[in-house]
Amino acid sequence: MRVVHESADGDRRVLATDVETADSLFAQLRGLMGRASVPEDYALVFPVRRDPVKVALASLPVVGRFVDPDQHGVHMLFVRTPLDVLWVEDEVVVEARTLAPWTGRGEARADTLIELDRGAADGVEPGDSVRVVEGTSGTADVDASSGDDPTSRPG
Repeated sequence: MRVVHESADGDRRVLATDVETADSLFAQLRGLMGRASVPEDYALVFPVRRDPVKVALASLPVVGRFVDPDQHGVHMLFVRTPLDVLWVEDEVVVEARTLAPWTGRGEARADTLIELDRGAADGVEPGDSVRVVEGTSGTADVDASSGDDPTSRPG
């Protein structure tokens, strides 16, 4: 799998080619906690679902306006390296942040969270497109039109 970014002006590049999916509850709870570093070309993708407790709270008359069941948080407790985190909804970036080790925290609407090595998401802005694409070969579908190297990362 690959994580592919397309900016609002149409530039495309691959953010990661070593992509893991945290699809079990344990994998989502563990995330990248305890790792001393994250490989440069690595991404951990979290497919997130609506929290049933938040859905129930959102239906309450007074509390409901303060709860969004589509908001999903990321904490950096026990994460020993800075991470770039993307909150993506329907393949559109809602929020992009670099979170500090141990103390970082962020929350935004998303149906997918993507954690990357710090710097991997440089230039990714809200409104850009980010897709998780099956397969690792053939970058022609990523950036056939510009002739640029889609695997390059800004430096």
